[in-house]
Parts: sequence; structure tokens; C-alpha cells
Amino acid sequence: MKARSLEQSLRAIAAEFSPATLASSLSAEDMVLTDAIARAGLPIEVFVLDTGRLHADTLVLLEEIRNRYGMEVKVYKPEATAVLEYVRVHGRDAFYGSVDLRKRCCEIRKVEPLRRALAGKRAWLTGQRREHSAGRAQLDEREFDAVHGLEKFNPLAAWLETEIWDYLGEHSVPYNRLYDQGYRSIGCAPCSRPVRPGEDLRAGRWWWESPETKECGLHMNPDGRLVRAKSGTDHVFPVPEVSA
Repeated sequence: MKARSLEQSLRAIAAEFSPATLASSLSAEDMVLTDAIARAGLPIEVFVLDTGRLHADTLVLLEEIRNRYGMEVKVYKPEATAVLEYVRVHGRDAFYGSVDLRKRCCEIRKVEPLRRALAGKRAWLTGQRREHSAGRAQLDEREFDAVHGLEKFNPLAAWLETEIWDYLGEHSVPYNRLYDQGYRSIGCAPCSRPVRPGEDLRAGRWWWESPETKECGLHMNPDGRLVRAKSGTDHVFPVPEVSA
């Protein structure tokens, strides 16, 4: 039922807000959206921000998408000069040293390329879900992105983690094999780790920081506050086994 509703939502977005694009981190959620877009043959672009620090297991999905769906995913990379200057001044892994240095790294490697990726678009889609964290507990399926000046859709906002994995298994969708190693939220390699028993879903992202700073800036207001960040309770769901 949710898969059918998802297709209807995606069709409506493609019809009313062209050109629309999916910002894919190649996460389980984004692979659900990619599969649904491809199955329905929708004119929704899919792009990835290749930060230069992604796991090899993440990047291999680009080829798997190409082979499975005949779809070319657009890849945006950070400006090389900005990366080199950051490394020269602060060091390659300076983001471990302070929140400001981590956010500056994210700005260079993710936020600036995102601006280029969204230029000229009328809407963008994400795989964000309310279950991800307390800060996303009130996430709307549709909201206006004042930062980039376009509509933003979170079609999977109400989906549970178990439903994501049910979809992947039912449709034999390729997924990042790091999930099989205990990862539950996957970003850049030095900023992601497997989640321990009892930890919340995004505990492995920027694990050395306090929870209130754990965003990269892709979903923040111009004043630096998280979009729709409200108090709430994290939920933990085990990742079911998925057939290869």
C-alpha cells in the first residue's frame, strides 16, 4: 500500500514541479526512492554529492544503479581549490578538532555542491524520515526550502525503518553493504561508524559530537538553526535481513 502511495506522490511531484531532483546519499531510503522513480519511468533527476571521503561500498552503488536501471546519476564534487586550502590550513581530518571545523568541511564538501545541484530546479526530494532522530520527529512530507527557494519533499517521512527494508527485499533493490556491518546511517567514511546495541539510528554519524550539533548544514535555516528541529523521542528498530 505504501509503495503505491509513494508512486502516486512521485508522479504528482514530477508532473507539477518539473524539473525536480532527488538528493541521494545512496542510503537505503534513497535507494527506495531511486527504485520507485525508475520503475515508474519518472523524469526526476537523481544526483549524489561525492565528497571525496565516501566509502568504496557507497560509491559502488553508482555502477549498480547504472546496470540495474539504465540510469545515470549526476555526481557533484566539491571545488578542488577549497578542499586543498582547508587541508593546507587545518589538516585533512581537522573536523575531529571542533564543531566549527567539521561544519566548515561539510560546507565545502556538501553544502556548496548542493547549491550547484539545486540550481534551476523547482523541487528537490530527500530520503529523510521522522524516525531518524528527535530533530526530524515533526518532519513534513512537503515544506518550502527557504534557503534554496524551492519546494522540498520528504516522501518517506512517515515510513518506518522496517518498511524501508521490506521494500528493498521485496524488489531486490541494491543497497550499501555497510548496513550488513552494523551501520545504520552512512555519510563520509571518517564521520560514520557502526551503531552499537541500544544506540539510536544516527548515533554513528559525527559520534564524537553532542547530539544537538549533528547536522551537516544541508537541512538548516539561513541562521544556522535546524529546520523543524523539535524535541521528541528517538525510536530504534532492528534492521531485518535482506536477500542479496
